[in-house]
Amino acid sequence: MSQFVSLTFPDGSVRDYAAATTGADLADSISKSLAKKAVAYALDGTVRDLSDPIGRSGKVEIVTREDPRALELIRHDAAHVLAEAVQELWPGTQVTIGPVIENGFYYDFARNEPFTPEDFPVIEKKMREIIARNRPFTKEVWDRDRARQVFRDKGEAYKVELIDAIPEDQDLKIYAQGDWFDLCRGPHMASTGQVGNAFKLMKVAGAYWRGDANNPMLTRIYGTAWRSQEELDAYLHMLEEAEKRDHRRLGREMDLFHFQEEGPGVVFWHAKGWKMFQTLVAYMRRRLGDDYQEVNAPQVLDHSLWETSGHWGWYKENMFAVQSAGDEAEDKRIFALKPMNCPGHVQIFKHGLKSYRELPIRLAEFGAVHRYEPSGALHGLMRVRGFTQDDAHIFCTEEQLEAEILKINDLMMSVYEDFGFEHVVVKLATRPEKRVGTDAMWDHAEDILKRALAKMEAESGGRIKAGINEGEGTFYGPKFEYTLRDAIGREWQCGTTQVDFNLPERFGAFYIDRDSEKKQPVMVHRAIVGSLERFLGILIESHAGHFPLWFAPVQVVVATITSEADDYAREVVRKLKAAGLSAEIDLRNEKINYKVREHSLAKVPAILVCGKREAEEGTVNLRRLGSRDQQSLSLEKAVSMLDEEAVPPDLKRLRKAEAA
Repeated sequence: MSQFVSLTFPDGSVRDYAAATTGADLADSISKSLAKKAVAYALDGTVRDLSDPIGRSGKVEIVTREDPRALELIRHDAAHVLAEAVQELWPGTQVTIGPVIENGFYYDFARNEPFTPEDFPVIEKKMREIIARNRPFTKEVWDRDRARQVFRDKGEAYKVELIDAIPEDQDLKIYAQGDWFDLCRGPHMASTGQVGNAFKLMKVAGAYWRGDANNPMLTRIYGTAWRSQEELDAYLHMLEEAEKRDHRRLGREMDLFHFQEEGPGVVFWHAKGWKMFQTLVAYMRRRLGDDYQEVNAPQVLDHSLWETSGHWGWYKENMFAVQSAGDEAEDKRIFALKPMNCPGHVQIFKHGLKSYRELPIRLAEFGAVHRYEPSGALHGLMRVRGFTQDDAHIFCTEEQLEAEILKINDLMMSVYEDFGFEHVVVKLATRPEKRVGTDAMWDHAEDILKRALAKMEAESGGRIKAGINEGEGTFYGPKFEYTLRDAIGREWQCGTTQVDFNLPERFGAFYIDRDSEKKQPVMVHRAIVGSLERFLGILIESHAGHFPLWFAPVQVVVATITSEADDYAREVVRKLKAAGLSAEIDLRNEKINYKVREHSLAKVPAILVCGKREAEEGTVNLRRLGSRDQQSLSLEKAVSMLDEEAVPPDLKRLRKAEAA
């Protein structure tokens, strides 16, 4: 190893250092204040311990606590602090694994008596004591025999098993914080004090060792940790909001849908929920316009078709196989419920000879698909086994490909804006380790998507933020993943655009080019909202059930104060329905405040209150969801105003364009 290395700093400057220089030495050489704030350093993007020698030339950055990358370190160190606290409080408890997860961390413990949330205050107090000690994290590399013996002597059987599972070519790293130590890959910050006090233990759960139900049950303690108290408070507030907005609770209150044991992972849509579903389908169908041909492929197809597509080999564990109970040989074939629509659309494209003059051909389907999800992963509308995709497949030439991708993006961004999602993250998911096709094909497809992504970001006016998801593409091609941010800051991955040179080849799809030769088309898979069920769940939570009038399943309720207004209320409802509004009537012999509360709980956007005076004057009192104010209007004015407000945004744009 060379005695000196050349380091390139974020500002582009290059300086030489001794190879043995550590990250801490480097930070100190820049400034004393930076050395105090440093928690780690990064060499060519890889985060390392401050105590690690630099060792080689490269691009170097000092990571401070304010750096976004510090969050993972804070959470990782907090997991170690949690484990030390538990073992100090309950000697004999075995620690197993404690990884960082989204928004926090967890640690699994083996103890005869499981932990409960009632234990959290004492654990958190002990964690704060350990953080206040500010003991440094130190690292050693042990040989396997020593590591096994030490952990065996401590009664840490699970750690011994983990040591045996680590490949022989990997170092066994031991990180200590004072007298307490653990087997860990690292990296860590400089000391426990850098964890800070912006943490909170959240919940406990049972977890089988290594996820195997045949193994012992452990107790998992979840926690969250942040860089500041303000960030922690914001996160906890978001969780409170998320609980209030839980689509499963709102689904019950609004009478939209339900689930039950006899149909795990499939939705029982009630009338109001189904109306929302159909409103979404109608909106998406209008947005497709004349650009797409809507088709419908079979639900059940012979498994041989899925073998050709590659799904039977690559995706079989997520598919439902079916077989008839009949006695005929034909009935004994193995079929599969389709998990996706693409093979069926290839068959439709192949039916009849296609000319280059017909391309691009865009086939769309609101296709019901079924995919196996473990029962523990099911979560309301967000994670189901049966759902409907707003799926489409574009068959085009390579020359048309980039323009098609940009056209899809324009449509997606317009749809998202109509539903209130202003800012979108678009990430290019590149080739996975297991894939079909040549490297040259993948290079070509990824290059096209990279060019398109750069144009999309540049032309979005700040609405699109681009990124890369290394290795997250599908087995047959790279893709764009569209992530939306909801009203309380959560992110949801919805739309996708996938470039596929493989399926057309596997199925022998072709068109006749201008030279009368057979040529393979490029296939673009795209979904805008993705799963309609999941998108509706996202909308319910983002809007907290307070939908804009055009999307609400019940737009107006007409409620009477007295039975003397019943006939007038019926006339009001008749006029609302004649205008195309979804209106219901409430003539019950209940107090008006009770009626208003009930319909507000059901998230009805507008309530028209009618009493004897309103019946005599031909007026209504309009009450809006979430407001105590009421507005007295003539019936004609109220109907006209609500009718205008209930026009979907795409039709408003169309009317505006026609008027211009």
